[in-house]
Amino acid sequence: MSVIDLPTHADEAYRYADLAALAGLWPLQPQVIHVAAGEQGALSIVAEGDAAQAREIEIVLGADAAFDLRLLNAGRAYGRLAVKVTLGRGARFHLGAAQLGGGDQVLEIVTEVVHAEPDAVSRQVIRSVLTGHATGTYLGKVRVDRGAVGTDGEQSVRAMLVDRTATANARPELEIYADDVKCAHGCAVGELDAMGLFYLQSRGLPPAEAKKLMLQAFIAEAFIGAGEEETLTAAALAALEGLL
Repeated sequence: MSVIDLPTHADEAYRYADLAALAGLWPLQPQVIHVAAGEQGALSIVAEGDAAQAREIEIVLGADAAFDLRLLNAGRAYGRLAVKVTLGRGARFHLGAAQLGGGDQVLEIVTEVVHAEPDAVSRQVIRSVLTGHATGTYLGKVRVDRGAVGTDGEQSVRAMLVDRTATANARPELEIYADDVKCAHGCAVGELDAMGLFYLQSRGLPPAEAKKLMLQAFIAEAFIGAGEEETLTAAALAALEGLL
């Protein structure tokens, strides 16, 4: 695939993409971020509004560098956020992301985290809330290169279907070429816990308020510890209000 060719659904990273919407944005110009050895960086992205959006971010971390990335994918049209991270020796990377969609929206978060050298740590927390006929996708690969011993990588992926007509696609993936590593992923797609809703309603909350409170707590998991935690959480809750 050349830089000007529009991808197809045969390309794994675009398997569930809205190619018609993507065509109006293609080709994409990646945002490249380099963090020097021993330095720290952070970035928060809020994708909102009525226009289709697609962004690609490439992050390269030097030895013992650290980066905190937070994403909110909550526009009212097609939204795609793709991230590739390469970790040097002893580097640390944290991703917290939430996506909220309704109607016939297609939302995507695609990540590739490459542990290129030993002793690096990565954490990814992805939360999706989907209503109507929306489709939310998370495709995430953690690759551990040869010689990258001491790697510690985790993915936590959860999607909440408020309506059974919504669709969640999730594919956390580990590709490991080194020994003495610790890698794990957890993935769940489901509905709000009926017993939890019953408990809140038994304490006097109306059903709609109980549902909203549980979803708020679910989304907030993506932004815990962020430098802009309050701003991100407020934006996510505003988007949630528009879905319920």
